[in-house]
Amino acid sequence: MAFVTEDMIKQLQTLMEQIDEPLKITFKNMHQGYPTETLIRFLKAREGDVSKAHKMLLDCLNWRIQNEIDAILGKPIVPTEFYRAVRDSQLIGMSGYSKEGLPVIAIGAGLSTFDKASINYYVQSHIQMNEYRDRVLFPSARKKFGRHISTCVKVLDMTGLKLSSLNQLKLLSVISTIDDLNYPEKTTAYYIVNAPYVFSACWKVVRPLLQERTRNKVQVLPGSGKDELLKIMDYASLPHFCKREGSGSSFHSRNRTTDNCFSLDHAFHQQIYNYIKQQAELMEAPIRHGSVHVEFPEPDPEDDNIAETIESACKTMGNRIGLSNSLRELKINGE
Repeated sequence: MAFVTEDMIKQLQTLMEQIDEPLKITFKNMHQGYPTETLIRFLKAREGDVSKAHKMLLDCLNWRIQNEIDAILGKPIVPTEFYRAVRDSQLIGMSGYSKEGLPVIAIGAGLSTFDKASINYYVQSHIQMNEYRDRVLFPSARKKFGRHISTCVKVLDMTGLKLSSLNQLKLLSVISTIDDLNYPEKTTAYYIVNAPYVFSACWKVVRPLLQERTRNKVQVLPGSGKDELLKIMDYASLPHFCKREGSGSSFHSRNRTTDNCFSLDHAFHQQIYNYIKQQAELMEAPIRHGSVHVEFPEPDPEDDNIAETIESACKTMGNRIGLSNSLRELKINGE
């Protein structure tokens, strides 16, 4: 982006040279050999303000140390059948790559129930996917496509989203805040598909209220979004819920495990789960039952809070149609 200049980058580099050694170590683990690109991401997230970007980055590094994020890929969720329940209720996966080589992350926002485990397991699983993306997927994509790749695209399936069940998605606001503060500018675009009327109506109200940087990343596509998405990815990389037209696309494909990227039986989830178990063996750390407890950061006013903005818009709609009671716990966010 134009507002990130060489001078801003040099200023932030100078500040980062002064940090303590433990912070330098976790910064190295985080940037994976691309320190400048990482500084640029944090500068973008703070609109080029060097002081704010520096604080954001220090807060992120301290969060990583305090919550042992560098070691989280060596802490599998066990037993396997319990992890399967987590996967069946937190619908997320990778379906392939865009034509530019960006990983395509699919999210079943409408049908995720988050009712099979405590919030800590879902947060642990999400952070593990972030770390696997950054440490394994991105390096693999760079090798495969012969270019620098450090972002992904996300396709959010709103199939099954109802006003009466939106409170089940409140966990996404926690996950979104973790992403906003510790994994900024990792997503190039969000494509929303199979959107019911309630989401489309709320989005029309929310969109003008967002910062241009955020607004330009989100596109609500008609229907399953297949025609639009085929412009940026091949058919094989389409999430399964985009390969069928009409509502219920996720539901009809959920048992086709070879195609359903949400399933633990899908190749992506088999790879990541095996990788985590292998890392645990390499660390020679005892595999313990129980979740990793990660501190949940408070939302930062510097970030667009899509969750609260959509909540407010939908409450207004709910009052108009007599459904305000079902919206008291509404939380939605695209990240």
